[in-house]
Amino acid sequence: MENDDIHIDFENSIGPWLGKTVKIIDYAFQEFLKYKGLDLTKEQMIVLKKLHDKNGLNQNELAFLTLRNKSSLTRLLSKMERKNYILRKQSTKDKRVNNVYLTQLGKEIFFKTKPIIEEMITDIESNISEKEKEQIINILKKIQSNFNSKIESL
Repeated sequence: MENDDIHIDFENSIGPWLGKTVKIIDYAFQEFLKYKGLDLTKEQMIVLKKLHDKNGLNQNELAFLTLRNKSSLTRLLSKMERKNYILRKQSTKDKRVNNVYLTQLGKEIFFKTKPIIEEMITDIESNISEKEKEQIINILKKIQSNFNSKIESL
C-alpha cells in the first residue's frame, strides 16, 4: 500500500481540533498575562498554583504534578528563582532533595493571576450551556483514559 492510498480526515478528527484549541487558549492566556503587566508564563503560573496548594513540594513531586520531566522543571525553577517567585531549599531529611517554596513575591504574582484565570474561564465557557460543559468534560476524560490505557499497555 502506498502512502497516497492512506486518507486521514483531519477536519472531522478530534485530535487536531483539540490541539488547535489548546494553542489558542495558551496564546490568549499568555497575551492576557503580558497585557496585565505580569512577567509570567503559563508554565510558571502552573508551578505557582501547585505550590500555593501545597508549599514545600520537592522537585520530583512538582515534576509529576506539572507533567514535566526533571530537567525541564529544573530550568523552569531556575528562571522562577531568578525572578524571586520561588525559593529552593535542601531537605533536612535528605540532602539530595530540594523542596520548593513560594516567596512573598511569588504569592503576590499568583494572586494577581486569579482574576485573569477567572476571565479566561468565562471567555472559554461563554455560549456553552452547563450540559454542554459537562459533556465536553466527560468526553475529554474519556480521551485521557483512552491514552492512559494505551500508554500503560506499552
